[in-house]
Amino acid sequence: MVAAALLSLAAWLGLAFLRGGFWRAVVDAHLGASQATLPTIRVEAVVPARNEAPFIARSIASLLEQRFAGTLHVTLVDDHSEDGTVAAARSERASIVLARELKPGWTGKLNALQSGIDAVLESGPAPDFWLFTDADIEHENDNVSALVAVAQRDRLDLMSLMVHLNCTTFWERLLVPAFVFFFAKLYPFAWSSDPRRATAAAAGGCVLLANSALERIGGLSSIADRLIDDCSLAAAVKKSGGRIRLGLTSRAKSIRPYASLGELWNMVKRSAFTQLNHSYAMLGLTLAGMTLLYLAPPLLTLYGLLANDPPVEIIASFTWLLSAVLYLPTLRAYGRPAPAAFALPLAAALYTAMTVDSAFAHARRRGGVWKGRANGAKGTLESA
Repeated sequence: MVAAALLSLAAWLGLAFLRGGFWRAVVDAHLGASQATLPTIRVEAVVPARNEAPFIARSIASLLEQRFAGTLHVTLVDDHSEDGTVAAARSERASIVLARELKPGWTGKLNALQSGIDAVLESGPAPDFWLFTDADIEHENDNVSALVAVAQRDRLDLMSLMVHLNCTTFWERLLVPAFVFFFAKLYPFAWSSDPRRATAAAAGGCVLLANSALERIGGLSSIADRLIDDCSLAAAVKKSGGRIRLGLTSRAKSIRPYASLGELWNMVKRSAFTQLNHSYAMLGLTLAGMTLLYLAPPLLTLYGLLANDPPVEIIASFTWLLSAVLYLPTLRAYGRPAPAAFALPLAAALYTAMTVDSAFAHARRRGGVWKGRANGAKGTLESA
């Protein structure tokens, strides 16, 4: 038991000091020392939407109300919605196009994005930048200007922001900050932004992409079959020699609520096993790793108390405290109190169960289902 406790502690010490400072959770770091956007810059925002009637009007309005010195045009791509999405989104200043029929070898979102790109290119020259953003994202009115300014200043080919996710219900408060923490641990933002490292990640809710980079990677067709499209796009851009950056923001927010555990569960289940490249060996390693990191400290602390084993109790409780301390910056980013950090093992146990369920769904050929559409798509797990 002492050996298990020491192994868990060693793992957390390694994460704390050797994992790119993933736990820092700095919000809106990209806003520092921004320069003005050139008025000649043209941005085309493409918003794929499938059954997004409750959110689309606010999302599109937030783009149309941007204070941007250049030219910003918005194209909504209706991905064959059945709930009045188009009617809710109508605006004189936004173009609305119907997504082409889903082609073999394409995932639904990428197929819709390509439909929007095609529509823009049919009507005129390519823009300087593409903004790919989801239909449930609400942007503050200077968000696009800040993104473009940073991309210009630092000569970035791709600038992505992990938007502030909804965090009001009980299950959101428990699981959403943990989701951000786990994502940053898997893809340390500092490593993703470092051209010397292979790690590459993006968050699909808000991606600014230089048209030159899109052309250099061969367009979206080069990643057409990827279910985890955001990280795949970032990897393709980085491998082509492009500079990328990923950060956290409070200036773009998801307005989609997750009222129940089931809604969050299905969201994670859709792509969790894909993240493991559909590998049962990776699934086994993931289960072992999650147990060692998150479940062992509280369980061994309880064991030490009940068995009157002070060495195990002290080591395990210190490890649990260390994990909670590393989790605090992410909790602060979501306005959660410090004691909530000790619930990280519970969140980890639930995410582990979601991943196992995702693997079972894949085994039953029911993986990758999104809004009634099943994608038999590949995932990607970049070296990190």
